[in-house]
Amino acid sequence: MSETPDGPGGGSSALRQWLLPLALLFGLAAVIVWTVTQDAGAEWVSPVGTLAAWAVFVPAAVAVRRIPARRAAAVVVLGSLLLGGAAISAAPATSNDAARYAWDGIVQTSGVSPYRYVPADAALQRLRPGWLFQPGAADGSCTAKLFPSGTEATTAVPGGTPLCTAINRPHVPTIYPALAEIYFLAVRLLPGVGAGLLAFQLAGFALSLAVTVLLLGFLRRTGRPLQQAVWWAWSPLVLFEAINNAHVDVLGAALLTAAVLLLVRGRALASGAAFGAAVAAKLIPAIAAPALLYRRPLRFVLAAMASFSVLYLPYLLASGWAVIGFLPGYLTEEGYRSKDSPRFTLLRLVLPQSWAVPAGVLLLAALAVYVWRRVDPEQPWDKQVLMIGGTLLIASPSYPWYALVLLPFVVLSRRYEFLIIPPVLAMMYFTGAQSYGQLVARLGLVAAVVVIAGTKWYRSRQAARQAAVGAAEEAGPRGSSSAPQ
Repeated sequence: MSETPDGPGGGSSALRQWLLPLALLFGLAAVIVWTVTQDAGAEWVSPVGTLAAWAVFVPAAVAVRRIPARRAAAVVVLGSLLLGGAAISAAPATSNDAARYAWDGIVQTSGVSPYRYVPADAALQRLRPGWLFQPGAADGSCTAKLFPSGTEATTAVPGGTPLCTAINRPHVPTIYPALAEIYFLAVRLLPGVGAGLLAFQLAGFALSLAVTVLLLGFLRRTGRPLQQAVWWAWSPLVLFEAINNAHVDVLGAALLTAAVLLLVRGRALASGAAFGAAVAAKLIPAIAAPALLYRRPLRFVLAAMASFSVLYLPYLLASGWAVIGFLPGYLTEEGYRSKDSPRFTLLRLVLPQSWAVPAGVLLLAALAVYVWRRVDPEQPWDKQVLMIGGTLLIASPSYPWYALVLLPFVVLSRRYEFLIIPPVLAMMYFTGAQSYGQLVARLGLVAAVVVIAGTKWYRSRQAARQAAVGAAEEAGPRGSSSAPQ
């Protein structure tokens, strides 16, 4: 973008360049603060705040294109600092997953494997901090509010003593993979880490900034507009899920982004190692594999397997096959194995219930083969968006933070229509327990498919029209040169 020339009216024009994006930036920060600081008992706050944040974010990201190119990186980074500060202005608002992160870290600092005991086990009673556990009342109620999101549970521990804890599923082992556990330990070992979950929010903030810097560096090297990075840096998905709720998925997203950018530069071994680490941070990045097997696949696969294995080895030696954790139970609980599963929502609209899961598996396999065969080595993010976005639409998990691995590739591919997926998943998450939750899921997912398919059709039409115009212009001079004088 060119600088505004000096002269009459130049100052007012420059002011207009800055005024709208900055006004929208501060408006987005205000929405974030309002959303995360409200009483969690008001169920309407989170969905309204999330939709409002997206409604402000999209025009803000578009308006950043007005900023002069030489200022773009600074605006993106400084804006992300402001918004990140807004996101950590309150404890996690809509998820208590970070409570398990903190507990797994605490257990490891005492020299115990996080896969060995469940949180409610009396063997770990001496490790329980008051900000994660409190004795329950005789009637089984929780007198202490341990978690702002109001998700603490009352459970019975051995001996029949009621126990209040901020950790969800306190009777099951941890589900998190090896690198996630190393990350939890590292955060708990940071100097000055005390009570609360702020350390994990700050760690998520740091990782989100690292992805921003990674994207800015790549955009600069390839001569692309630096303003594109704003679609990650200021995204409500990042602000709510990577920073406020501190989901470890941001670590997987950072490593997966690094893996793709390393492979584009021809560094298959380093890319494979980063990919293996991404899967060891959260298993979800595994769905990105088909679009990464186009350049020296054997080297890539061996490096990924080695990285994954090395990270798991200490825990495997300490806990054996217990490192599988709650994963099998989670898959059953979420319904991925059941014919009555709430997942695969789109397929259930057109298929019998018993057919939806196997049909979904076949469809995902077909998508993986298509992506693997058609990926462009020069811009693999185009197929990454299709693979990850398609998986989220087909499997239809109701967890918006799963989309964190999608967002960097939306930035690189500029396939902004896929941005409809995170808010749809968020609405599914907020309304899942309501009687109208299934209707919300169906309407949202159908709308996402319509938007994505409609945009694809429009782009194809535009490309065909431009090709026709180009062919006509090329044929014109030839026809005139052969015409009789």
